Amino acid sequence: MNPTIKGYIRENGSVGVRNYVAVIPVDDLSNTAAVGVSKLIRGTVALPHPYGRLQFGSDLDLLFHILSGTGANPNISAAIVIGIEDNWTNKVADKIAETGKPVAAFSIEGYGDLKTINRASEKAKEFVQISSEKQRTEVDLSSLVASIKCGESDTTSGAASNPATGYAVDKLIDYGSTVMFGETSELTGAEDIVASRISTQELREKFWKIFKEYTNIIESQGVDLLGSQPTEGNIKGGLTTIEEKALGNIQKLGTKPITCVLDYLDPLPQGKSRLCFVNTSSAAAEAVTLFAAKGSVLHLFTTGQGNIVGHPIIPVVKISANPKTISTMKEHIDVDVSDLLGLKIDLREAGERVFEYAIRTANGRLTASEILQHDEFSPIKLYVSA
Repeated sequence: MNPTIKGYIRENGSVGVRNYVAVIPVDDLSNTAAVGVSKLIRGTVALPHPYGRLQFGSDLDLLFHILSGTGANPNISAAIVIGIEDNWTNKVADKIAETGKPVAAFSIEGYGDLKTINRASEKAKEFVQISSEKQRTEVDLSSLVASIKCGESDTTSGAASNPATGYAVDKLIDYGSTVMFGETSELTGAEDIVASRISTQELREKFWKIFKEYTNIIESQGVDLLGSQPTEGNIKGGLTTIEEKALGNIQKLGTKPITCVLDYLDPLPQGKSRLCFVNTSSAAAEAVTLFAAKGSVLHLFTTGQGNIVGHPIIPVVKISANPKTISTMKEHIDVDVSDLLGLKIDLREAGERVFEYAIRTANGRLTASEILQHDEFSPIKLYVSA
């Protein structure tokens, strides 16, 4: 019998595992009003960020993609959008409204913060009460869209926590789930292995184009990335080159073919059972934020030295095999697979731990990052502002 989860079925048929009303500021000037609403109305989640003024081109398109995608995420029941002026505010709200969920837009110009907070709070209260009556429904695991990343990796990551997560990824895909991965620059040294697993020549060429453009930008600066890639934490954990890091990194991809390649602005295609590459920064909060904007409702995050990132609307499950980290940072770790490192259990048992915890989280169990209020929301910025 295939496992099921109990999720929230949204108006467009997508399935969430959380049930939030989001308050989304379109620009940095609107953060105060968005946070003001969230402080007044229990059940809302504000998403403050530093961008949205004088961005242009694909940088501006990416911001709209992330803001509207986050509002469209199945973990969001309804959305309040607040911006300094009407045009951009409505643009984000209209895109979210395409999902069929309740959305309301408010601009600050002509009203000021206090009146805007009042107007938006009245609508937010209405949305929260509507959302509070949403019920979890049993659905097939093929409804789940998840994502994966590693952070503050060390030798235990490639040896244990990443392979265990790879086992869980394989199992999720076997049951029809979609799983996204990225970290474009951190594939350096293993990019040929990743490319060899891509299902079609067309997608393979798209991956190579994305990868080379990303690495060319880095190389064009003429800088030594040691300390950034690998990070100081990686080096402390015994990873001396980006190639070592990459070969450990890809262990969490499991063994399935890669059937989807997405650049920054590409939407996640409809369909089930996909392992999907997404062009992302290797910065933890930026990557998780983009995955959420593309529809991930649950994230599996492996760490060696102890990355503590979370996200405001999707649960981030922390997995580690480093006994020291599990001891000194135990409040941050959800799944302990250090037994695999010590050869006390096999890969299957470690992978089952990760898989089972993912199911429990999808069914409502709060992760450590949720309880500890790690709400890192970090849209990606490509260029300087105009």
